Amino acid sequence: MTQDEMKRAVAQAAIDYVVPKLKSDDVIGIGTGSTANCFIDALAEHKSKFHSAVASSEASAERLRSHGIEVVDLNATGGLEFYIDGADEFDPHLNLIKGGGAALTREKIVAGASKEFICIVDQSKQVQILGAFPLPIEVIPMARSYVARELAKLGVEPEYRQGVITDNGNIILDVHNMDILDPKRVEDQINNIPGVVTVGLFALRGADVLMMSTPDGVEVMMAD
Repeated sequence: MTQDEMKRAVAQAAIDYVVPKLKSDDVIGIGTGSTANCFIDALAEHKSKFHSAVASSEASAERLRSHGIEVVDLNATGGLEFYIDGADEFDPHLNLIKGGGAALTREKIVAGASKEFICIVDQSKQVQILGAFPLPIEVIPMARSYVARELAKLGVEPEYRQGVITDNGNIILDVHNMDILDPKRVEDQINNIPGVVTVGLFALRGADVLMMSTPDGVEVMMAD
């Protein structure tokens, strides 16, 4: 089974998990990235079973609309039943690194507004300790150098992601080769640096359910 086939398989598993629980007035959150795109494509044939969606990026909103799925502003909803999204890494406690696609802030907002966060990944995203994937940090542009200096005090070396502007008009710093032994503490520590919008650690609000596609099928893991 190729990686693309595994992404489609786990997206279908999420469809099978979510769709039977949907009600006609439900609003659901949809993430960003290639695996989330597979979910959007599979969701299209079930669009009559829920009201609308909140997207974590302009790209996902455009893909949803292309399938005839209504996209609404989070401010117009009373909360979301489900949030379905991928991840760049996950550990045994379902802490995540997200933000490879630079949508981490909106992803974190939508995850926080959702009753149940379902993360869909292929097995290449599984690690014992987070940090092999560069940790993205969304930063207000004027604070780029200051935040980089503050991060250096923590013993890490951030790298400016050239040519990338987030949907919020900000920039991304990526921290490479950082062993994240205490994800919640690191998330708090970095978020408290002035100028940081958010860090791509999803530990304070991690996944409730994680579905991982393997060549042998889809494994389902639940949060501790």
